[in-house]
Amino acid sequence: MTTYRVWAPEATLVEVEVDGVAHPMVPEAGRLGWWQADAPNGDYGFRLDGGPPLPDPRSRRQPYGPDGLSRPVAHEDFRWSDTPWHGRPLPGCVVYELHVGTFTSAGTFDAAAERLGHLVELGVDFVELMPLCPFPGRSGWGYDGVSLWAVHEPYGGPDGLKRFVDAAHRKGLGVVLDVVHNHLGPSGNHLSAFGPYFTDRHHTPWGAAVNLDAPGSDEVRDFLIGSALAWLRDYRVDGLRLDAVHALVDGRALHFLEELGCAVTEFGEATGRPLFLVAESDLNDPRVTDPRQSGGFGLTAQWSDDFHHALHVVLTGESQGYYADFARRPLAALAKTLTGGYFHDGSWSSFRGRSHGRPFPAAFGHRLLGYLQTHDQVGNRATGDRISATLSPGRLAGGAALVLTSPFTPMLFMGEEWGATTPWQYFTDHTDPALAEAVREGRRREFTEFGWTSDQVPDPQAPATVLASVLDWTEPRREPHLGLLDWYRRLIRLRRAHPELADPDLSAVRVAYDEQEGWLVVHRGPYRVVVNLGGGTPREVVLDRPYAGTLALFGDCWPGSGENSLFLAPDSVAVVEVG
Repeated sequence: MTTYRVWAPEATLVEVEVDGVAHPMVPEAGRLGWWQADAPNGDYGFRLDGGPPLPDPRSRRQPYGPDGLSRPVAHEDFRWSDTPWHGRPLPGCVVYELHVGTFTSAGTFDAAAERLGHLVELGVDFVELMPLCPFPGRSGWGYDGVSLWAVHEPYGGPDGLKRFVDAAHRKGLGVVLDVVHNHLGPSGNHLSAFGPYFTDRHHTPWGAAVNLDAPGSDEVRDFLIGSALAWLRDYRVDGLRLDAVHALVDGRALHFLEELGCAVTEFGEATGRPLFLVAESDLNDPRVTDPRQSGGFGLTAQWSDDFHHALHVVLTGESQGYYADFARRPLAALAKTLTGGYFHDGSWSSFRGRSHGRPFPAAFGHRLLGYLQTHDQVGNRATGDRISATLSPGRLAGGAALVLTSPFTPMLFMGEEWGATTPWQYFTDHTDPALAEAVREGRRREFTEFGWTSDQVPDPQAPATVLASVLDWTEPRREPHLGLLDWYRRLIRLRRAHPELADPDLSAVRVAYDEQEGWLVVHRGPYRVVVNLGGGTPREVVLDRPYAGTLALFGDCWPGSGENSLFLAPDSVAVVEVG
């Protein structure tokens, strides 16, 4: 027998249907709006006031997809390996973002686990998995998932994720999971039938906001926090990445992010594990990561799009949309992010039509994740083209050096390390024909407004779009990919061997540059990261102290006209020591 429970405060009759047999539920003593029943173990759904069986909002498994019946999971039955894993804190580490469905051709947890040796050799510390909650069909990004306690079945379901986490821990890799609390997908989302999970008080790009501060929000917050703790407890992941926290609208005195952070901290202390939360935030507000004792939300870190945008403009010259603010003086913009964290720290944003942000505390650069590419910055382009589609290996190497010697917590996107030629496109597998067509037409309409023709925008529903996005694992074994992969490995080793290259103190970073000639020098203790992005011309760069040796070089350099200078070939980068 299993005890079934569900929160349905507005229902007058609730039943649990197990393997086709309905069992009446009764109000649970001491829990307003909760119902319970003891019934046989099996596939089940909840009937509200005589309606059809609906999946459990807290379902641990959806074997038939997000609209299907739920199935209990006995997490205690999984046999974890005996290899001790006590976790590791995020500061000083390197993160690697991957999408399970396109990381390998099989698109499963087990297939991804077979490639973990590559990540160990690369030198990263954490694998960040894109969202895993059930979504329609087989293929998707995961950001339209539902059933926030369950695992997408085609990837391998609950046990598949546990095998992956166990394998990663055996190899010394931590696991971070991307979770989405700000909205649910349109297919399989039955939460509103159960209670006030959403509110019209606030609106988001996805419609009505998740109810964090209206009547009934205590239970909604508990639902989300319970889901977060379940990933950390039942699947032993080490941290969570929180999608678009700026869309978590909460007017209560205790903000949801602070409450979630407290719960994760308490659970980590109880289990002796250094658990953490990383936010995606468009607010440019340091309170997201400021300690709770200082009035902040106390999250461990947040993504840094400002650094990405500045670096992207420097490398590519693109200036459309939100890149415009960074394109006026690209090297100056990059220098500002490297020394100040945020580019918009109260400054005017032409993209937003207003001033934006506030200053970031200089001592805590590790609270910002710095990256050259992410799933968003690749996949949200019209054709999902990576920067490796247009940039030379030398420019890619320069970007990698600026990320991996930065004061931030570096993050890589799968395949970036070898300059993958495969795009990473937007794809879905909606089983509802009307929804599939709406997504297809919406994607085309979005990009035709920016000058693309409809036939240039990949069809999100086409199997070919998914296949095109799968990594080609033959590439890392041949040039020019092999040389770039070796460069990434060397940079990560250097970051480990020379702590100054990972120093998070922004106030200790100095940047010299010449916008006209296109060179940049980043000062990191006794080391200088020298990059020539000035087109097809060698540049002589004068250093502040005598050149004392080269730690790493991609491209070519030679002594300059004085002991403090060196020549750098076009699209070359050197990490040098000065005396």
